[in-house]
Amino acid sequence: MSAPIRLPAHLEIASLIRLAESNGGSAMVLSKGERDAGTILVVTMFRGENARLFERMPQMDGSRSFVLTKEQDTENQSDFFEYISRRGAQDPDIWVIEVDIDNPERFIALLPR
Repeated sequence: MSAPIRLPAHLEIASLIRLAESNGGSAMVLSKGERDAGTILVVTMFRGENARLFERMPQMDGSRSFVLTKEQDTENQSDFFEYISRRGAQDPDIWVIEVDIDNPERFIALLPR
């Protein structure tokens, strides 16, 4: 069985931005990674609060779903963005997109696997 065809990262980012906007939200690229094969991290929030980080992870069934990997702590909000900075330092190919949208969980559920 062959691996599913993967969209180049820059095209997937463009589609994520359009999806956010078509669902009443806004999105912007915080960090550009490798144009074709970079890992994509999605930061979701609503009205600039309750930031959560999702990253696509391989699943047992072979799919690659976005999984919650970090939540912003209200007592130490800077830790969240420091974590993302560390990830970027470890892997310069990472893309980071921030999506501010009502019902971030629903938005993540809309993303392709």
